[in-house]
Amino acid sequence: MFQIECPYCGKRELTEYSYGGEANLSRPAPVDAEENQALTDYLFSRSNKRGIHFERWFHVFGCRKWFNVARNTITNEFVDTFLVVEKSPVDDQAKP
Repeated sequence: MFQIECPYCGKRELTEYSYGGEANLSRPAPVDAEENQALTDYLFSRSNKRGIHFERWFHVFGCRKWFNVARNTITNEFVDTFLVVEKSPVDDQAKP
């Protein structure tokens, strides 16, 4: 079975978690309806890159807390899990 290591609870099965989307996105400030390209990009555009990708996950059937994950999208390997307020040690490796 595929497992993810929760930084609070330890390693658990994938079925206990819920995917929360791309990590480290900041919601843009409110603007006029005519100038909403930044909000449109925030809601609908994602990087979807190959390699190390940072995602947010929620431990539904455990501690019920959010955390971030560094996942290799090519191999589907979870490289690192860390708290939302922390910076991943693999963050510098992910930059080209």
